[in-house]
Amino acid sequence: MEQNATSPTNKGQPPNLRRVAIDPVSRVEGHGKITLMLDTENHIHEARLHIVEFRGFEKFIQGRPYWEVPFFVQRLCGICPVSHQLAAAKAVDQIVGVEQLTPTAEKLRRLLHFGQTLQSHALHFFHLSSPDLLFGFGSDPAQRNIVGVLDKYPELALKGVKLRKYGQQIIEAISGKRIHGTATVPGGMNKALGIAERDALLAGINDILSWSSDALALNEQIHTKNPEHYRFGTIRSNFLSLVGSKGALELYHGGLRARKADGADIFDQFDYRGYQSVIREEVRPWSYMKFPYLVELGKEQGWYRVGPLSRVNNCDSISTPLAEAARKRFKEFGQGGFVHDTLAYHWARMIEALHCAESIHGLLHDPDIIGTDLVAAHGDKRSSGIGVIEAPRGTLFHHYQINEEGLIAKANLIVSTTSNNQAMNESVRSVANAYLDGHEITEGLLNHLEVAVRAYDPCLSCATHALGKMPLQVELLDADGTLLDRLTKGSNGVIERTL
Repeated sequence: MEQNATSPTNKGQPPNLRRVAIDPVSRVEGHGKITLMLDTENHIHEARLHIVEFRGFEKFIQGRPYWEVPFFVQRLCGICPVSHQLAAAKAVDQIVGVEQLTPTAEKLRRLLHFGQTLQSHALHFFHLSSPDLLFGFGSDPAQRNIVGVLDKYPELALKGVKLRKYGQQIIEAISGKRIHGTATVPGGMNKALGIAERDALLAGINDILSWSSDALALNEQIHTKNPEHYRFGTIRSNFLSLVGSKGALELYHGGLRARKADGADIFDQFDYRGYQSVIREEVRPWSYMKFPYLVELGKEQGWYRVGPLSRVNNCDSISTPLAEAARKRFKEFGQGGFVHDTLAYHWARMIEALHCAESIHGLLHDPDIIGTDLVAAHGDKRSSGIGVIEAPRGTLFHHYQINEEGLIAKANLIVSTTSNNQAMNESVRSVANAYLDGHEITEGLLNHLEVAVRAYDPCLSCATHALGKMPLQVELLDADGTLLDRLTKGSNGVIERTL
């Protein structure tokens, strides 16, 4: 945390604002910071989440052969590489003219994806968020960490470790490695799941079901028994997710559904290959992360949320019985409408974790899962492909265009955390106004801002790969810290004096 005295800043703001920066935001994947602008009475004039990393994947995969892309793009992240591999693989399937995988290949991909989502959700709750939820947002920072959880709740922490380990074992069995393995090929999969590998995974599945149920019960209790959580960082938003043909929760493949805050449809069962007609992306000069919005509602009203909260709100049912019962309790809590509580992300995330455990149980008992027909026949090659999947953090878009030589000519990625960008900023402002405005700033109060960001489980490394020119701001200060001049280069390359 740093506090800097500043003199007159942007037009419309009073002079002598003080900047408070949380840099970096802790217990998230990647590097970001939060800045607050305060007057002399500690009133909030601005609160922003800044993404300060730049990765550039959309540019430097250009010129690579299309068949390399699924393995190349998974290097975006060490937490959710499977999501990027599968989204890219779905795009590559289209490029080689494959519309339908073999039953074994599709089920192996789904099993891989369920394992990925289970381990990611377990990591987020047990390692990153449980210290806040179990000890309190403003509790002693010496205890408010995973070591503190291990000390006070050793059995709970051990379950979290084992849940994540099991998900990683599924990834390793299918792709050869727990991180950055190789599994997909154009039109299918490159390796069958052996009987011994299947049986080893079956041996632990009942414990996984039990521990997932326990984690869900804990999160449900934490949220429903703490009225403060209902209001904390809560914002009303549109929601976007994939759903199955009958509106069921769908993590691997489906149509796009977008709904307004009151539940009214914006579009439903929309073919994601036409996403560019319904979603646009805006670049702002103070962040490397883009701001997507729904075209129909425009920039100001069209921002939306994705991820577990969106998916559980948006779907009409869940295909597995225990998770479906939990979804119904979730809907009852929202009195039949959407649950907008930002901290309900944790509850929804554990509903999905249980759904993954149940789905893994079903797939491991499916004889197709150990089949050997792995690759579908290729059709006519196409010049582009679009793959969309529900990553742990939300809807993930991979769009590739190739040239006549089969090399990537253009790429566009809309990563889950990017879609949540505006929502995270809105939640940060909500918490700042409710908890910090007019109060003496303390570490415990500043952690409230981080709690709001962590609820979204942002993957900041994945999300920082904006197209176009990098925004840049240069400030000239004198020896006393007084701002003398400021030059800003926007994403369009235009340089302006903004003092």
